Amino acid sequence: MSAPLRLALFDCDGTLVDSQADICASMDEAFALAGLAPPDAHATRRVAGLSLTEAMRRLHPEGEADAHALLAAHYRDAFRTRREAGMLAEPLYEGIAALVEELAAKDWLLGVATGKSDRGLAHVLANHGLTGHFVTLQTADRHPSKPHPSMIEAALDATGADRALTAMIGDTAYDMEMARNAGVRAFGVAWGYHDPHELEEAGAEAVAHSVPDLRALLEGME
Repeated sequence: MSAPLRLALFDCDGTLVDSQADICASMDEAFALAGLAPPDAHATRRVAGLSLTEAMRRLHPEGEADAHALLAAHYRDAFRTRREAGMLAEPLYEGIAALVEELAAKDWLLGVATGKSDRGLAHVLANHGLTGHFVTLQTADRHPSKPHPSMIEAALDATGADRALTAMIGDTAYDMEMARNAGVRAFGVAWGYHDPHELEEAGAEAVAHSVPDLRALLEGME
């Protein structure tokens, strides 16, 4: 009888990579193109991880659906322009590459569940040489916004992983709520865009303050 399969699902922005500078710059440009005052950078970081239309709804609550769709389109264009011009930074957090390689070597299944697009996620993983380590990539292109559990359910279906041995790893309350909604383990990371107490209030069973902390949490599942 084969051993049950373990799956570590990572959020991207604020968990694998620090993309806040590019997110804030693209958001500022999107609002400027729509003739609106740009949101505060803190407010922009707060919505990182949500699907774009949901993020725009929160940042521009007085707007109608058409306005949110237009802002989302402007954001995509701004971010794509930065990517094509070679302006994106999106550095990996220290220790993440080594952790990914270590988990893969230990026969963990690895995946990503992110509010990014397919193209945006593919660029990040390829840029850091990590594409081959991830066996399931779930993005906003095919799913409702977090905290809906659709991304996790699709990852479980795609990999055949054991739900009890699956962990969602993320930096926002939306990630923790999504994990709880899907019935998988919820591990927060403190180096991203929401405070640790928010992750705990949203259902994180533990919050890692460093990559070694996260490694220990995952080892505790083995």
